[in-house]
Amino acid sequence: MNEIYFWIAFNVFILLMLALDLGIFQKKDHEITFKESLKWIALWVTLAMLFNVLVYFWKGIDKSLEFTTGYLIEMSLSVDNLFVFIIIFSYFNVPKKYEHRVLFWGILVALVLRGSFILGGVKLFHTFHWMIYVFGALLVYTGIKMMFYGDHAKDLAKNPAVRLCRKIFPVTEDYVGNSFFTKINNKVLVTPLFIVLMVINITDIIFAIDSIPAILAISSDAFIVYTSNIFAILGLRSIYFALSGLMGLFRFLKYGLAIILSFVGVKMLIEHYYKIPTAGALCVVLSILGISMLLSVVIKEEKHEL
Repeated sequence: MNEIYFWIAFNVFILLMLALDLGIFQKKDHEITFKESLKWIALWVTLAMLFNVLVYFWKGIDKSLEFTTGYLIEMSLSVDNLFVFIIIFSYFNVPKKYEHRVLFWGILVALVLRGSFILGGVKLFHTFHWMIYVFGALLVYTGIKMMFYGDHAKDLAKNPAVRLCRKIFPVTEDYVGNSFFTKINNKVLVTPLFIVLMVINITDIIFAIDSIPAILAISSDAFIVYTSNIFAILGLRSIYFALSGLMGLFRFLKYGLAIILSFVGVKMLIEHYYKIPTAGALCVVLSILGISMLLSVVIKEEKHEL
């Protein structure tokens, strides 16, 4: 059977699942709870493993192992994305109930872009590899600023990204519900939520510079690379909401996040001289998270009586 039918079947399946997600389960915008996010994590991991069973019977054990390895590598390398997404949503002061919608449409864009990158090889990544250093420096700066100046909500009107986009697009002063576009006086305007979506997609592309070549080193089968990528992204989206839910429970977690952002930035800046192993980077991230959560429990917040 021609493999093109499997590509079509896979993408139709993913689109149907996303349609069920947004059209039924998330029909009404709401903040995703920690418990709800755990259910979605379990669902996407289960679907990925069931799909791998199909790969085993279709292409054999070698391709099945390639899928598993690619899936785990993408999950590991993309952990950085989660913390950057938290910063992006905080930076633009996005209402919690709209975060799911932005990530939903971000997934649809990723389906197209990542598929194109994988089919086209990694030449594009080598061409724009310098962007890693720009992004790394930005993460270090953001982490330091967050550590010492906090993460207070910012006025959208003063947001540099919004001001820059206003020079290119007509942008509304504030969010217009969950809309990316709106019409005022018969003129179409983009909302700040659309800008957030663009930033999320650009971030995903930059992080894909590392993850896709890493998986291509494991498997030369474009279908295996693509499917493992997409399943990992869908699982990480749910993990994002679980991590985001923990932010409100552990008061020192935001400082841990600031350190992680700086670490990720440094990792990007020095990769030409020394590439920190994925396992090592993951241990550092988990250790910082664990310590910040432990300190939140051990050091009680002082309550001042009025």
